[in-house]
Formats: sequence, C-alpha cells, structure tokens
Amino acid sequence: MNEVVNDIQGSRFVLNLNGHEVYVLYAEDKETIDLYSTYTPSELRGQGLAEKVVLAAFEYAKEKKLKVIPSCWYVRKFLDKHTEYQNIKIYVLLKIKITFICCCS
Repeated sequence: MNEVVNDIQGSRFVLNLNGHEVYVLYAEDKETIDLYSTYTPSELRGQGLAEKVVLAAFEYAKEKKLKVIPSCWYVRKFLDKHTEYQNIKIYVLLKIKITFICCCS
C-alpha cells in the first residue's frame, strides 16, 4: 500500500504511485504552513489522491499546532468538504494600493 511521505527537503507531502508523484507543496515557519500548490498527473486524476496528500498535510499541521494558509485552490476546496479542519486555517489578505489617474481636459 502506498503511503504519503513528508519530504522535508522538498517541502512537500508526496505519494508515489507506479513512478508517478502526487504532491502538495508547502512553506513552513514556526506558526504556519502554507499549502500553496498541488499536483496530480492527468492519468491519476479523479481517484482522490490529491485529497489524500492534502489530508496528510492537515494532520501534520494539527499535530504540530500550525495554522494552515490555504493558498492553493484545491486546498480551499478540500476545506469546503472537510470542515473539521476549519479551526486551523487562516487566510492572509493582501493589501493592494490602487492609484487612479484621471486625465480630464
């Protein structure tokens, strides 16, 4: 049986299947883990494998008492389905300054 592995050097949780990798990339600091990208090869999609690696990442965060930043769209979709992890997620809002220039004659 294939198991999800925390590849610390690669900063990813990865599942190897028949020479293919399914993974979620992360950036971790003392208080948070940012899950910022997932990848599943096209021939393996639709089998719940991305869900499996993201679940492993959330369990790791829970164990380490880290807050999760769900930067990846798939991780946010995962949270919609797995509401039991809502208490450990945080969103980081970006502040963008917009300047309008009006040219009136």
